Amino acid sequence: MASPEISAKPDLGSLRIHDGQRSQSKMGKRIFYASIPVLIFAGIVGAAYAFRSQKPIVEVAAAAKADPGGRQTLLNASGYVTPRRRATIAAKITGRVTGVFFDEGTRVAQGQLLATLDDSDAKRALDSAKADRDAARAAIADLEVQLKNAQIALHRAEQLQKAGVQTQEALDNATTNADSLKAKIELAKQQVAAAESRIAVAQQAVDNCTIRAPFSGIVVSKDAQVGEMVSPISAGGGFTRTGIATIVDMHSNEFEVDVNESYIARVEPGQDVKAVLDAYPDRDIPSKVRTVIPSADRQKATVKVRISIPNLEKYNFILPDMGVKVSFEGPPQAAPAKGPEALSYVPKGAIRTDGGTSFVFLVKDGRVERRAVSVGLDRGTDVAILAGVTPGDSLVVKGPENLRDGDKVEIRQ
Repeated sequence: MASPEISAKPDLGSLRIHDGQRSQSKMGKRIFYASIPVLIFAGIVGAAYAFRSQKPIVEVAAAAKADPGGRQTLLNASGYVTPRRRATIAAKITGRVTGVFFDEGTRVAQGQLLATLDDSDAKRALDSAKADRDAARAAIADLEVQLKNAQIALHRAEQLQKAGVQTQEALDNATTNADSLKAKIELAKQQVAAAESRIAVAQQAVDNCTIRAPFSGIVVSKDAQVGEMVSPISAGGGFTRTGIATIVDMHSNEFEVDVNESYIARVEPGQDVKAVLDAYPDRDIPSKVRTVIPSADRQKATVKVRISIPNLEKYNFILPDMGVKVSFEGPPQAAPAKGPEALSYVPKGAIRTDGGTSFVFLVKDGRVERRAVSVGLDRGTDVAILAGVTPGDSLVVKGPENLRDGDKVEIRQ
């Protein structure tokens, strides 16, 4: 019986696109195209916000105290107290600390004993070298006695040989014996010299077990305790110290400041400087430029300037690593004409104008604050401020033109 024929024709009705599906597709396209401007706008807003959130980089300077009729402030800078003589005292050898004879704040004199190391091995080596030297000296004394007797025997043999009583062989034996003793004495003398050299080395090893102050000063750091191992170089692992103490000569304190390389031409050796410590803002310290270090820091674009402190003994409150602000002064100037008294002087770059009104940006806690000021007379690179700024205020002297009140900023060091 034949099977019924199965139709292979496709059902075209199943491929029909219904009106509902067509309308949904059109609606999706409309939403997609309509969202493109919104996405673009959101991207622009996000980029603007991200750009705005970046902190502007600014350079700052401190407002200087007014000194009517005095000297013009050419430049302000900041830095730290740095002693010219500062040393970390370390042992010349590796050893165990057996004694420490100082504490932080102890005044020490040059050559004063600071610490001792275990010297038992060094002393044994010294005693051994001395014993070798003494043995060699004793051998020399014995050989010299033997040589004296040998020379007497040689002289007798020569006389007997001349008289024809003794053979030539006996004379040769006497001569050989005397020469042999002379050679032994020379060898013993060399042994004495070698022993003396070993004694010197061993004595130096013993001396290296005592650590003394290289100069007079004050101990500012105690870096080792009794029982610890010390070494002139780092041995790794954290179990070996490389220093015993740090000593500072307080009579060598000076100021070291970083000056922007754009202004370094205003600084020269011998120039008068007015310094104020951050810890003692009410005490002015007259100082002088000692030297300008002939090298610039390419990353910070600054040059180091070292400033000496005349009559340093008067300022016993100056301690190493204290922060300091300095003002480099120009030559004396005649007193200005009578007028409103200036409160402070600021660099010209700090003054900005808006509609005829002068203002500055103060930097406080990482933000800028717009402050209106009353500007007085021009003094070269500085401008007198009659109102609005007090000495010591940190002002923006270089930064973006679109800086606004309340902006967070990053200070370029």
